[in-house]
Amino acid sequence: MRVSCRKCLGLLVISSFLLITLFYSWSPSNCLKVDLKPKSKSEMEIVIMENIWDGFNNHHDISYHIKEDVAGHLARNTCMCMSDNQTFPLPFSNLLFPRVKAHNLDSRYLKSHPNPEAVKRLRAHEYHRFQLRSISPADVLIVNKGNSPLQFPSQGVAVRPLNTIIIPGLVLLDKPTSNHAVNLTATLGTFNVAATVDGVLVKGDGKMHMSLSSAVLAALNRQLQFITYTNTIFHPRTADTVQFTTSGHRSFFTIKIGHPDIPRLYNSGSPKDGDISNLVTIVTKTFLRYDHLKNLIGSIRKYYPSMTIVIADDNEHPQQVTGPHIEQYIMPFGKGWFAGRNLAVSQVTTKYLLWVDDDFIFTADTKLEKMVDILERTSLDLVGGAVREVTGWTTTFRHTISVKEGGEDGDCILIMSGYHHAIEGFPTCVVADVVINFFMGRTEKVQQVGFNPRLARRGHLEFFIDGLGSLHIGSCSDVVVNHASKIKLPWTKKTSEKAYQEFRYSKSDVEDHIHDEVFYFTNRFKCMARN
Repeated sequence: MRVSCRKCLGLLVISSFLLITLFYSWSPSNCLKVDLKPKSKSEMEIVIMENIWDGFNNHHDISYHIKEDVAGHLARNTCMCMSDNQTFPLPFSNLLFPRVKAHNLDSRYLKSHPNPEAVKRLRAHEYHRFQLRSISPADVLIVNKGNSPLQFPSQGVAVRPLNTIIIPGLVLLDKPTSNHAVNLTATLGTFNVAATVDGVLVKGDGKMHMSLSSAVLAALNRQLQFITYTNTIFHPRTADTVQFTTSGHRSFFTIKIGHPDIPRLYNSGSPKDGDISNLVTIVTKTFLRYDHLKNLIGSIRKYYPSMTIVIADDNEHPQQVTGPHIEQYIMPFGKGWFAGRNLAVSQVTTKYLLWVDDDFIFTADTKLEKMVDILERTSLDLVGGAVREVTGWTTTFRHTISVKEGGEDGDCILIMSGYHHAIEGFPTCVVADVVINFFMGRTEKVQQVGFNPRLARRGHLEFFIDGLGSLHIGSCSDVVVNHASKIKLPWTKKTSEKAYQEFRYSKSDVEDHIHDEVFYFTNRFKCMARN
């Protein structure tokens, strides 16, 4: 009995210790928490007023009372990364009760950088360029006025997932009456008020439906300036359609819900003496044409001795390609054209990449600086050049793409030679949808579109079809690369050249079927027309 009691006593002590540990670990003082209370009332007032749209009627003379538990969720245009403090370490505590860890990237990175002010300026410049490219006119706040008693924002209202905002621009333009009332209804979030106004009855705090009424129109409109919307159903990118009604009138507006676009900025530094090697990487794919590849590399080194060249190689018996600033990646034999493009592009770390075929030759007319200049100064994502054949004929291969709705059977795609319009300030450049197989693009945009690895022996148009709607493309005729001669007498062809011709241009029903499947199934086209 004594042994059993001792065991029970020991078990009781261990259980008590575990209960105390659990209570301590899960107590509110140690859990990740959100401080709903402002540091000072004046600060919260500033936050609220920054979120209020004052474009129609200010109503500054009407007092209000802040609801701190709601207003505390409003964004303050600042953020901090805070680590959880662990005051009582226990074995395996990180596994049982994981805590937030944080570090300041700015201080850690800038502290070790030789010129922190210069890198901060470059980062700000790159972010400004990113904003110019990514901001859409559909994001601009527009408030409808006048056509009905209801004034509301027709576009430009956005909230981060599970966050809270003040809805701007809500106004009731009503005739004198004994009572004024409006209703708000949402489907992906709830309404509340960041402050209350005397004389206004509010029903539905924290609900998807809210009603407001008052005998004084000015008081009601003042209260509408404090309406908040909180997203309650997580989705990384969607929208809530809000219904805004009053007696005899109904309107709708949308609130965009989504995470912000995270920028990808390239710390390329400043070009030294016009050298763009820190901005551009040249990428190519080679197969059975090492002699052409060596000629290409030699011509590149004549004009760009320090520019990185990335080579994707799917030869059966690969040869090592050596030299400074050269990266060669070996693939399975015959893996294919677009698979090689994917591999080469995936290894680029510079802001821009230049695609070239392995049988191109750089000349004095291959001025990559011009391509960089237009990409830096415009919203274009990709710009093509021109290819000069041995006969002297130069082509830019410009096309436009148009997709027409086709119903249940699929859509129709029309590909026409030509371009959309010229680019102001660049007389030799135009906007198109398809360009030549010699182009420079923003690395992250090309990577986003990618290349279908099923396209093994041929493919070019497919990439631009996949990029339609996401790539802004230009073509400049004054940046020219030469094409190695394809004119060969049969008895002068090397064994590798004969093998390449047979592999590259042999008719294959399987290859044709894959291309048809890509257009029909993957892209959902029922027909294609091109000139």
